[in-house]
Amino acid sequence: MPESVPPSSIPAVPAQSESAPSLPSPSLPAEQAAPPSEAKRAAPLTSIDVFRGLTIIEVVLHHASGMALRHLTPGSQMHELVALINRTLHFAVPAFVFLSAVVLTRSLLKRFAPGRYFSRRLTRGAWPYLLWSGLYMLWYVWTGQRPASTLTDPDKVTLYLLYGKASYHLYFLLVALQVYVLIPLLLPLARLKPSISLTLLVGAAVQMGAYFLNRSELQLPFPASTVLWYLLPVLVGMAVGARLDEFPAWWRRRRVVILPLLLASFAWYLPAAMSFVRGTPVAPLEYNAATWAFTTLMAVTLLGLAQWLQGSRLRLRRGLAVLGTVSLQIYLLHPALLQWLERRHAPAGTSLDVALLSAAYALTALLLPALLGRLLLKGPLGRVSTLLFGR
Repeated sequence: MPESVPPSSIPAVPAQSESAPSLPSPSLPAEQAAPPSEAKRAAPLTSIDVFRGLTIIEVVLHHASGMALRHLTPGSQMHELVALINRTLHFAVPAFVFLSAVVLTRSLLKRFAPGRYFSRRLTRGAWPYLLWSGLYMLWYVWTGQRPASTLTDPDKVTLYLLYGKASYHLYFLLVALQVYVLIPLLLPLARLKPSISLTLLVGAAVQMGAYFLNRSELQLPFPASTVLWYLLPVLVGMAVGARLDEFPAWWRRRRVVILPLLLASFAWYLPAAMSFVRGTPVAPLEYNAATWAFTTLMAVTLLGLAQWLQGSRLRLRRGLAVLGTVSLQIYLLHPALLQWLERRHAPAGTSLDVALLSAAYALTALLLPALLGRLLLKGPLGRVSTLLFGR
């Protein structure tokens, strides 16, 4: 099994960090720039929110397509098509790691107060991770997917918490916590405003070095649950965050290079990814290298796309941005909702029936948590949102 894909885990979701400035004219996060009397006002929707909206849709579709694959006949045309979609939609974790690095770097270059920073990371990062790990441990027992003994087994509980295994999607929150620690250490480099293009090349070398270090020395049991497996998107995100004002112009100049590279990396990645789905042997080095190249270039491209959408008059951009404001809520809730729908009425019938019902489940798992998340952000229910989601 490729080292970048822990058993039964499919990348998912967001690290929502500091309040994000609007692109392409970043300023201080709203909570730092505005007086307390204005802090409760809704922040304007930004291209960062659009980015999150695009990526959380990818997360839900990725997991829903994974559900559909369980009910399609292996080797059938629909199975192959859904598998192709599933593997293409495999960039959420690196994308959100990249975005977290962008937003945090930009914010901390403006102002870094260690006490405030790390206390907020505890309430907005560590607390949701611990709470939802516990809730999902109970969920898996209640739904009969795990024996009750797992709740009192110290080895199991340690495994769930140390490696993000309470549910297949929670490992990202653990990675995000590690990103929160790493970004302040990279601030001296960020202050030098490294070249984005050069950082892509250097970051790729650093990532490969981390791969060989793990293979020869560290031998981590679940490397994809550590920031070590996301050094490339972290470093590129740091460089973009340090030059956020310049990114739109950089993207306009470099997209003629980045987009062909993205297509080439996808052509490299897809055969290995499809082999992984089919259960045929995959060379770990090739799979991981192709995955890092494809997902990091996709993250950079998504930021360029989000900026374009934000500057357009398309009504779609507002819907995407609204989804982005509750991406964490969708991320945390949608797996349980998909599982409940599947257990209540598993997709069955023809291949088309399975695909259509899975799509309907995906839409439900996207919109219901989004509506709940928006509702909890308003008025007195905000305290419930803070308790459940850390914000």
